[in-house]
Amino acid sequence: MKRRDFIALLGGAVAACPIGARAQQSAVPVIGFLNSGSPRERTHLVAAFHQGLGETARVDGRNVIIEYRWAQGRYDRLPALADELVRHQVAVIAATGDTVSPRAAKAATTTIPIVFVIGGDPVAAGLVPSFNRPGGNITGVSLVASALAELVAKQLELLHELAPQAVVVGILLNPKPSSEVDLSQLQTAARSKGLELAVLRANTDSGIEAAFATLVQKHAEALVIDPDVFFLDRRQQIVALAARHGIPAVYSRREYAAVGGLMSYGTSLANAYRQAGIYAGRVLKGEKPADLPVLQPTKFELVIYLQAAKALGLKVPLALQVAADEVIE
Repeated sequence: MKRRDFIALLGGAVAACPIGARAQQSAVPVIGFLNSGSPRERTHLVAAFHQGLGETARVDGRNVIIEYRWAQGRYDRLPALADELVRHQVAVIAATGDTVSPRAAKAATTTIPIVFVIGGDPVAAGLVPSFNRPGGNITGVSLVASALAELVAKQLELLHELAPQAVVVGILLNPKPSSEVDLSQLQTAARSKGLELAVLRANTDSGIEAAFATLVQKHAEALVIDPDVFFLDRRQQIVALAARHGIPAVYSRREYAAVGGLMSYGTSLANAYRQAGIYAGRVLKGEKPADLPVLQPTKFELVIYLQAAKALGLKVPLALQVAADEVIE
């Protein structure tokens, strides 16, 4: 059996065994792994979390048990899933996938340690009072070292280098209730590049299809995708639609480029999960979340998929290829 298949099996089938029974049988601590997405699209992230745990000498099934709870994109399920983990008195909750996961965990407990992985600002989201002194029972990893508007500004700059003819650029957002997107800042970022921003929203598969149809109607010539877990889980659908409509798109995660997306610029999601695994292991060793500062990325990755550019009739400037962290042939 391949490693990724084994990890996927752990993330799905293991949940069939009650947490209490497994913990009593093994007399080892249990980590509750709460995620707003689905396990199918996250085998590599679960592997990265395992790697981080391993760096603290914790191995799933040996001296720690990981109990998975997946919301499958149904954010409304997260509170119940978090409550379930709390009822079973897990030793720590790894709340991953989006801001909504740690919010659900935080609402469910003020005593069980929580380690999060989110794409936004945890202070603005009300998770912690500050990065350096998170306080309480929660800390973790924030994937965005700057505001979303600043990230989009850089992505628009990269798009302009690759597709200088583009004037109207679409941005696809998830209209989830917890969204902290400041549209005025995004519009300002676009105008600073001499571009017009067309805002599109979707939170269903059919909504994504409709958004691309609207994109064509608005004569948009390029596209930016919000770094939202809902879209990440549907990256193959989104990449295929961008290719079908001949629209150059920039994404925030390498995972898009890995399945044929034109270009990605953002922080490493896998490294964030590895760091969360390290934090979870440190908490199990007795450290308190209040004493562990929220980690932020120090490096942004630029990945370019040359075959996608060729299919779109785009020539990737040599300077852009040299600047890229990875060029996929």
